[in-house]
Amino acid sequence: MYNIKFNSYIPEPSPAKSDRIIAAHYYGAWKKGAAGIHEGFNDLAKDFPDRTPLMGYYDEENPEVCDWEIKWAVEHGINCFIHCWYRKPENVGKTVTIDDLRCGHGLHEALFNAKFQKLIKFAIMFEASPRWGGTDETDMLENLMPFWMETYFKRENYLIIDNKPVVFVYNQKRLGAKCFKSVQSQRETFDACREYSKKFGFDGVVFAVCAERADKKTHNELMARGYDFRFGYNSGYNSPYDFYPDEDDIIKKQCEILCKNLEVDNTRFIPTPSCFQDPSPRFSKRWNDLGYKFREWSNIWYLSPEKYRCLLKEMKKITESLPENAWGRKIMMIDNWNEWDEGHFVAPSLKFGFGYLQAIREELEQILF
Repeated sequence: MYNIKFNSYIPEPSPAKSDRIIAAHYYGAWKKGAAGIHEGFNDLAKDFPDRTPLMGYYDEENPEVCDWEIKWAVEHGINCFIHCWYRKPENVGKTVTIDDLRCGHGLHEALFNAKFQKLIKFAIMFEASPRWGGTDETDMLENLMPFWMETYFKRENYLIIDNKPVVFVYNQKRLGAKCFKSVQSQRETFDACREYSKKFGFDGVVFAVCAERADKKTHNELMARGYDFRFGYNSGYNSPYDFYPDEDDIIKKQCEILCKNLEVDNTRFIPTPSCFQDPSPRFSKRWNDLGYKFREWSNIWYLSPEKYRCLLKEMKKITESLPENAWGRKIMMIDNWNEWDEGHFVAPSLKFGFGYLQAIREELEQILF
């Protein structure tokens, strides 16, 4: 009589459509014990209640939780999650299995069983630190690429651009110091990976490197190593330690960093607007006992959701003036979906609600159709 409809599951998402990839970094490490260096939500509950996710301290393995995240992301313009991808150190040089991954549950147990998974793209960011398990010339071709191909690249919703799966790498300083013998060796290995992918109907592989600040010399070396473009896990902005910076100055400085990177190469760098940074939970007594010190990180700074919207507007304006073939016209990164304790997230929270997501939706609506 009243046309009331009750849902037995999450309502079907209504994705916003975009002419570019809006990709949010995704740190799937909130299952207790999974990260190995923190205790997930247990580190937040007592002293940082304002960081409570709006859905509560969720079960990260649960596909229904993932479906809520997908719904909230795609309805606000985020159409890709970039999952931090770790292997265990003892697996280097061996065949990779799901059991050899650190924090693999966000992909393999949640996303891959989610009802709405086809509505969002995903990609992996290879955490190449030897601490978690690096690679080398032989291992990358014989172990990593076969696993990535069969497990990720062939999936319908993996991020493919120009018929090439995209692999993000964090970061070259770690990868180059311990893994590859030389610049040329890394280039040849990446090119061999590209040839390998052609056996499966792809036209190569896109490799992107995390390097949010680089001069011309550094940038050219990274490209010589075989990367296609650079990105940042954040904008590269670090505030002074002795005062809380003005929000308009934060916007200005983030845009200046972006422009300096584009001056180096205006076709092979993409923007990563950052909403705030407050790593206070990472500096509890237990973290300090592990050797992490506050001054090794940046000071605390915040952009309100409204000021974050201003930042998005400015960065969008900058990228729209780039050449047609620029990577910055194809992808904008979002810092970050769920770095709850490191202190930069746009996912719905007790403190900010849907404020940051609404800013993304509203400010990027000019490129939505």
